Amino acid sequence: MSEMKQVRLTEVFVELADTLVDDFDLLDFLHGLTEKCVEVLGVAAAGLLLTDERDRLQLVAASTERTRLLELFQLQTEQGPCVDCFRTGEPVSVADLSATDRWPHFTEAAAEVGFASVHALPMRLRAEVIGALNLFHVEPHVLDEETRRVGQALADVATVGLLQQRAIRHRDSLTEQLQTALNSRILIEQAKGVLAERLGLDVDVAFMRIRTEARTRNLRLADLARDIVEGGGQAALAVSGDASP
Repeated sequence: MSEMKQVRLTEVFVELADTLVDDFDLLDFLHGLTEKCVEVLGVAAAGLLLTDERDRLQLVAASTERTRLLELFQLQTEQGPCVDCFRTGEPVSVADLSATDRWPHFTEAAAEVGFASVHALPMRLRAEVIGALNLFHVEPHVLDEETRRVGQALADVATVGLLQQRAIRHRDSLTEQLQTALNSRILIEQAKGVLAERLGLDVDVAFMRIRTEARTRNLRLADLARDIVEGGGQAALAVSGDASP
């Protein structure tokens, strides 16, 4: 690993740790985790699945729209590397999806959106598994040991932070926070659609606009998303910067 990459990796871990404060934006933190995985691990995309209050996996973050759709398909069919990783608590790595018949429906769906390789890492602390982190490549790719260890370290830091929230906020359990995030995600998906339609944007670009505006205005993603959905066109224009004063 180059010295520059080591420095950036250290910065990423510091950024993740600094985010884990008492009143952090859970959704923004999780989306940031997927983006950092893409940046420092050299993967094409990343997705994150966590358990809800019924201990069922739910999609909470993805670095791209096509990743989000693939992760949702994986949950709907209950078949795929992230599902297996969560159930076993162990990493799942497939360097070439076309060479395996382990998850035929998932493999077909992955090929349709351009992914040829997948690696899933458990979100686990000791015996408690709360989800899984998926890493995707567009070409067959063997995950080397160093990258796997760094990826698992990122997942571990996030897991510790999420579980720590349960201890910090005694009145709220982790599952309640995650359920709130899942409910908010629906609102955010609606806002992405409104913004994309009103401004003629790609869905990924629309979400980037929403995140940037939320940070600029010091708002939670869900609050801004609600404004966009309820405010319709005028709120969408405000996010674009084209609204009248």
